[in-house]
This record gives sequence, C-alpha cells and structure tokens, in this order.
Amino acid sequence: MPQTTVVVGSRSGLHARPVSLLAKKAATLSARITIGREGDRQVDARSLLGVLGLAVAHGEAVLLTAEGDDADAALAEVAALLSTETD
Repeated sequence: MPQTTVVVGSRSGLHARPVSLLAKKAATLSARITIGREGDRQVDARSLLGVLGLAVAHGEAVLLTAEGDDADAALAEVAALLSTETD
C-alpha cells in the first residue's frame, strides 16, 4: 500500500473549500485514499465530515495512503491537490 506525507498548502487548512475539492477528487479515483495525521486515525478522503473532523491546519503534515487500482497515480494526484493553495 503506497503512502506519502504531504504538508497542507491551503491557508485555511483543511476547511470547507479544500475538503470539498479533496472529496470530489477522491470520488473520481478508482483507488481508495485515506488521510490523517501519522500515528493517528485515518479517514476516507471521500468523506467531507471525516476530513473536516481531523481539523488539520495550514502547514501541518498529513499521511495519505492509497489502496487499489492505480494507487500510485491516485496518491500523486491527491498529494498535488493538498500541497497547493486552494482558497
């Protein structure tokens, strides 16, 4: 299962708009993506409430894990989205 750590680039952290973009992207991928702090709970990236509940701030690192078809490519797409400014 591929994993990567990403620093959140959005100035507002993982709040409504960036989480909505993340959930929409994750829903289009065939691989299942989970997100969370390393050593903490991981949630499905397609879940708006689950990701919002993590309360991740700007500049915080999150661990992304992908499982399934095209896991490496899916992980790269989500990592690129999270590391950029989306506000």
